[in-house]
Amino acid sequence: MATPTLPHLHTPQEIADVFGCSEWWVKEQARRRRIPFTKVGGAYRFTAEHLVEIIRIYEERPDHQRQAPSGSATAGRRRSHPQTSAPAVQLRARRPRRLRKSPGEHPPEVADG
Repeated sequence: MATPTLPHLHTPQEIADVFGCSEWWVKEQARRRRIPFTKVGGAYRFTAEHLVEIIRIYEERPDHQRQAPSGSATAGRRRSHPQTSAPAVQLRARRPRRLRKSPGEHPPEVADG
């Protein structure tokens, strides 16, 4: 009877090397439960299946509906804010508090005690 082979457990540093990110980022994502992991002896460990799942979690697919022509000047750019149909309102800045005082007014003196 053959014994089952145990999966190789990768360290956070090994996963970080694969993704080209920091070990801290990998540990932080595991701590926040954003990526799958195994915790052995208080240390985060990752199987090959975990690695594949992490890749799937952070995978981004192209949006075929909004695909711009490849020669377009706007191809690859992202909008900084969504377009809205509501009219824009002109905002007015308030004067800083230190300038609100009248010209002859002085701050109160602190008595030494």
